[in-house]
Amino acid sequence: MEDFSAFVGLSRTTVSKYFNDPGSVRQNTRSAIEAALKKSDFRPSMFAVNLNRRRSNILGVIIPNSTDPFYMALTRRIETIANEAGFLAFVLSSDGRPEMEDQAIQTFRSMNIAGAIIAPLGVQSHHRILAELGSSIPLIYVDSPLDETSSFVGTDNRQSFRLIVDYLCRSGEPPCYFAMPLVNNNASARQDAYVEAMQQFKMTPEIVPVADLRSWDFEKFGFDEALRILQAQGFPTKTVLCANDRVAFGVIGAAFQLGLKVGHGADCDLRVAGHDDHPLSRYACPPITTVAQNYNEIGRLAIELLLARLDEKAAKRESGRILLNAELMLRSSA
Repeated sequence: MEDFSAFVGLSRTTVSKYFNDPGSVRQNTRSAIEAALKKSDFRPSMFAVNLNRRRSNILGVIIPNSTDPFYMALTRRIETIANEAGFLAFVLSSDGRPEMEDQAIQTFRSMNIAGAIIAPLGVQSHHRILAELGSSIPLIYVDSPLDETSSFVGTDNRQSFRLIVDYLCRSGEPPCYFAMPLVNNNASARQDAYVEAMQQFKMTPEIVPVADLRSWDFEKFGFDEALRILQAQGFPTKTVLCANDRVAFGVIGAAFQLGLKVGHGADCDLRVAGHDDHPLSRYACPPITTVAQNYNEIGRLAIELLLARLDEKAAKRESGRILLNAELMLRSSA
């Protein structure tokens, strides 16, 4: 910045004012700076500028899987609203590994970020490291809460499972539950929500025994476990409710390989339902009955809550949890 100031023939203070707000300097000054920029190709370092600010304009986002369409839709919404508010959302993936989540946190601390939105691993997260980050900047959790006290925006699992369990019980055999790998707090929360819903409808919960894995490859997990179960004693009922749609993809694939027909009808061997409304669930064969999370609304509320907490006057008021209702999506798999 000092070199560029000397090059353009203006004080560093004037040049800094221009980079913070071009409209804050006179037109002839602005023209001189812009001409010098073209000639010198100088650009200020965004990270250096933010390190020197009391509060930076960078927001951190940590997700566990950068290829999952749910997280892609979530981050796209967050990035759009952050940009409109004058912030840059910087997205890092933990790749489902606690050491990578720790590394992402340390990277953000070194960047002097203003706040962060995190989809935590939860059961594998190092809570102390996240607590240290949360003591210095506002944190909002999405997808699954870190614990009972963390600020969180996500789907109300109890409402969504009541919705789909009610439908499945009314339209056929009551569902057994096919769990997801225990990779975050959603795994246990959704199983508990299924059990609670079944008990509310005076039905006996049936939890399908599956392997205790920590894999984010949900489709393979669902396929391998369903194949093992179907080749042995089979499922306890003809209706299988999966913890998420990606597990349901695997279950449907295993049934197809064994020549079983998935769907709702007298000629069908199995009904399969999921959760989330994965973007590809409507194009599966057959399309998957599921409950839809409102991805856009989760992203919007999370970033707006974070921006509100960055306002020191609102920081104490804006906290707690926002739980959104899911919508039942009826398709031919169930």
